[in-house]
Amino acid sequence: MASPVLEARTAAPADTAPPASRRTRVRDLPEVRWAALSAVAFLLALPLDLAGAPAWAWGPLYAVCYAAGGWEPGWEGLKALRRKSLDVDLLMVVAAIGAAAIGQYLDGGLLIVIFAVSGALEALATRRTADSVRGLLDLAPAKAVRLTGGAEEPVDVAELRIGDTVLVRPGERLPADGTVVHGASDVDQSTITGESLPAARTPGDEVFAGTLNGTGALRVRVDKDAGDSVIARIVALVEEASATKAPTQLFIEKVEQRYSVGVVVATLALFAVPLALGADVTTTLLRAMTFMIVASPCAVVLATMPPLLSAIATAGRHGVLVKSAVVMERLGTVDKVALDKTGTLTEGAPRVTRVHGDPEALALAAAAELPSEHPLARAVVAAARARGLRVPEASDFTSVPGDGVRASVEGREVRVRRAEGEHGDTAVEVVVDGTRVAVLGLADRLRDGAPEAVAALTRLTGTAPTLLTGDNAGAAGRIARQAGIADVRAGLLPQDKVAAVREWEQAGSRVLVVGDGVNDAPALAAAHSGIAMGRAGSDLALETADAVVVRDELATVPAVVALSRRARRLVVQNLVIAGTCIGALVIWDLVGHLPLPLGVAGHEGSTVLVGLNGLRLLRDAAWRKAAAGE
Repeated sequence: MASPVLEARTAAPADTAPPASRRTRVRDLPEVRWAALSAVAFLLALPLDLAGAPAWAWGPLYAVCYAAGGWEPGWEGLKALRRKSLDVDLLMVVAAIGAAAIGQYLDGGLLIVIFAVSGALEALATRRTADSVRGLLDLAPAKAVRLTGGAEEPVDVAELRIGDTVLVRPGERLPADGTVVHGASDVDQSTITGESLPAARTPGDEVFAGTLNGTGALRVRVDKDAGDSVIARIVALVEEASATKAPTQLFIEKVEQRYSVGVVVATLALFAVPLALGADVTTTLLRAMTFMIVASPCAVVLATMPPLLSAIATAGRHGVLVKSAVVMERLGTVDKVALDKTGTLTEGAPRVTRVHGDPEALALAAAAELPSEHPLARAVVAAARARGLRVPEASDFTSVPGDGVRASVEGREVRVRRAEGEHGDTAVEVVVDGTRVAVLGLADRLRDGAPEAVAALTRLTGTAPTLLTGDNAGAAGRIARQAGIADVRAGLLPQDKVAAVREWEQAGSRVLVVGDGVNDAPALAAAHSGIAMGRAGSDLALETADAVVVRDELATVPAVVALSRRARRLVVQNLVIAGTCIGALVIWDLVGHLPLPLGVAGHEGSTVLVGLNGLRLLRDAAWRKAAAGE
């Protein structure tokens, strides 16, 4: 079944289709507006309350905080109650109201704000991911030029049928998956395969919708309908993976149903049973209220959130954007890592790595390539300039698709064209007046620190990372050897990467995928966790991933995994502290007589204690230890 996004895109005429690439604005989401109002009201009330201002000054602000941040989770909790389900959201709202009823306005407001902000961040991430999926469809053009009886006929892409022949001019994106039947060109297929260099395409070669044609005109036979193209399947894969990925919750939320029911049932029993036995109403109600306050999950929630939020803040200061507390907790559980090649392990752009033959040939090649916009041409020119060579002027420049360039340089005919490469790199030969004078080797360069990052991930997970790439086996093998990776899977399309991830996860692994391109997005969505390289990463990869490496420093990937593991250890410590305090207070209330003020003090003391313990990860020392693998 085609995805709803795809159906809407292929059915709408090009001139009426909405701008799919439009990004969601933060203020457009009601969850964000309510959370912002709640947080602002709380921050205004807090200093007034702590400074001892009269209640009329801060009371209305707390009321706004409770109403703005609590009405939606409260309403959702009531709807869940109608379905005979009790969730922690409703319990937290009730606990916050109970705290306010005994004068603990600050504590109740803090709980409300935490839940409101968490819901807003989740809504924003969901909406932006959907926007990016829709924006992906803009890669394929809305119009195509169909050749009918030798005449050119502009048509909507949705009208193309298998067997049609389309004309793709230089610089245009291909409208459909198909086979080249006439012409030659270099096609940038990085959105599909992740290859750093354009691929030479001649008659008989396969091409994909959404890829960018180079300098030659192509005639392409359509082999697949628009809904079955590779780019459409990427959209479908991302949507399917996002929809079917098992819901992940924080550790404490996994037991929320039983805990919530237990607290409510125990509170009602503490009120109803003594009352039925003739106990005093006021005393019984006060005891039940005390129980509900001391048993409420305030300390447990704060046992979980401060370590994870502190880890998020620390990671952010060091160049890693982690999108939620759930993600930060989940990163620490990964035991298998899959790395993309181009733009992840490598810098994503070719460089001249060797000059075999006359060194001066590099200057002549740069002169001939200077007018060209091809990535290899830019690399040759950059190499000549980096070596301080004088690049002479060229004339009579000609680009021959699939056969390089030729130009006249200082009275000599210079040709630069592809040659047979060695060791997985790309080679071009420099021919002067019909004689080959040099061969230049070009390759994408490994990122600084990549071998160390691979080794660190191996130590953390106990398993060596795997390289997943759409590039050819030779280039993939060369980079893998340099990075210290033995397991290489090359020539993969996006669906192949997803299949590999699902294979590992079905075998019981928790997979972390690290990538940067459109072709990596389905695997990022399907994996247990996904991290995108941010500087040159595609919008879809950035929005689909759970975390983003902002400065493209690969060493931060193992560091953030290690930081997540430290945060999880602190969460366990805090849960032990909070559980011990809550258990002691509850037992005291059940078997003895726990004064309400003492119960509140004990409850709040444990809350403050676990909160401060969690904030330890805010220190830079925490990141240094994580980066060192401690």
